[in-house]
Amino acid sequence: MQGEMEDKCGIVGIHSKDTSRNVSSFVYYGLYALQHRGQESAGIATFNSEKGLNYYCGMGLITDVFKDYEIHNLEGNIAIGHVRYSTTGQSRLENSQPFVTDFDDGFIAMAHNGDIVNSGELRNELIAEGYEFKSDTDSEVICYMLKKEYYDNKNSIIDAIEAVSKKLVGSYALVILVNGELYGVRDPMGIKPLAVAKKADDYILASETVAFDVVNAKYIRDIVPGEVVYFKDDEIQSHMLEIADDYGLSHCMFEYVYFARPDSTIDGINVYQTRLNIGEQLHKLYPIDADFVIPVPDSSIPAAIGYSRASGIPYGEGLIKNRYVGRTFIMPTQEERELAVRLKLNPIKEAIKGKKIILIDDSIVRGTTSKKLLDLVKESEPAEIHFLVGCPPVVAPCFYGVAMATKKELIAANYSIEEIKEQLDIDTLGYITLDALIDAIGMPAEDLCLGCLNEEYPTELPDDIEAETYYKP
Repeated sequence: MQGEMEDKCGIVGIHSKDTSRNVSSFVYYGLYALQHRGQESAGIATFNSEKGLNYYCGMGLITDVFKDYEIHNLEGNIAIGHVRYSTTGQSRLENSQPFVTDFDDGFIAMAHNGDIVNSGELRNELIAEGYEFKSDTDSEVICYMLKKEYYDNKNSIIDAIEAVSKKLVGSYALVILVNGELYGVRDPMGIKPLAVAKKADDYILASETVAFDVVNAKYIRDIVPGEVVYFKDDEIQSHMLEIADDYGLSHCMFEYVYFARPDSTIDGINVYQTRLNIGEQLHKLYPIDADFVIPVPDSSIPAAIGYSRASGIPYGEGLIKNRYVGRTFIMPTQEERELAVRLKLNPIKEAIKGKKIILIDDSIVRGTTSKKLLDLVKESEPAEIHFLVGCPPVVAPCFYGVAMATKKELIAANYSIEEIKEQLDIDTLGYITLDALIDAIGMPAEDLCLGCLNEEYPTELPDDIEAETYYKP
């Protein structure tokens, strides 16, 4: 359900062997394609052999950040970029990325998607060593760890990444710019996505393949979990982290259910097809007689199409989404908060009144947004409302880069499905089952992170992490 959970960030990296090239605009458009992964801040860092490091970050959408800043001022043939939504770390400029610091008579710039669950412990160790932090993100922790490991042991960058990876617990997809060299790193469980493409002499790293499509680059492959990639002699160079064999795969299932754009392919699985499969699975579980199948736009549209095709029930638009409502639109009163729901989604009364409708959404997290949505739909006087959900009940928080809710706020952690149905006051409430979701994704259950659905997390959680207080405001 949009508005109830967010992913932490999208990242892009570009390496061109042509030192006269300026790739900043390609990073900009790649980030534009990944805007759905974070709308809080955006930034780009570039390297030019003559001018060195150039970078600029700001708060808001990428079009807001670079509205009054000429993107071509960020000269360089190697660059990284980031769009952010906070999980660990508050919403302020100091937490925007790429994070940049001095390094070996030059600099290191890094953009991170994910969450390090032992970052508090690691931060304290660095503070004891004399490091001073200007942000409260775990991304700065990783950056300083790389710096310290390199200085202390006179290692290569690859060796420093190797050493740091042995201390990190959690999820991380990284693009790192070090004195004119670009590195991409994916954690050994592959929780967060990262892939590589090529366009002419340019290599491109990105969270999702849609970033390649927008710049007309050819997808090559996904970065293997536990792999470090870099670029030399116009080829992709690869190094596997020593710890990779110590972990199993644990791809985030929410990438397929909600986060990723439907036109992306992640780890060989097309997101659009997965969501069509979810709709088909919902029909197998709930073969309801109705007049129309209606999605909650936009992420539920493929699932609704899948249900419609499987059932033969016509697909219909019953809710129109206003795509120009900013996420920072603050409503201080209850009346204004109700207005905000109407501003974002408006029902087509003629398509709903007197009809038996199947309303399909991607997930229910807190349940508050679903309640407001259904109250709005009821005003159009449908004959029946059958509410089907493309994700099993979310019963636990995520510690790996998804800001959804604390356990006490998760409606499915505190009420049965029948009790939720009564609260929503609808004819049917049907969640997809865990087995059906796994079938829809088409990936073995043991290769997926399902912690928020079954509390079986892929890593140990530090004793000082409490689900109720983990996410900072």
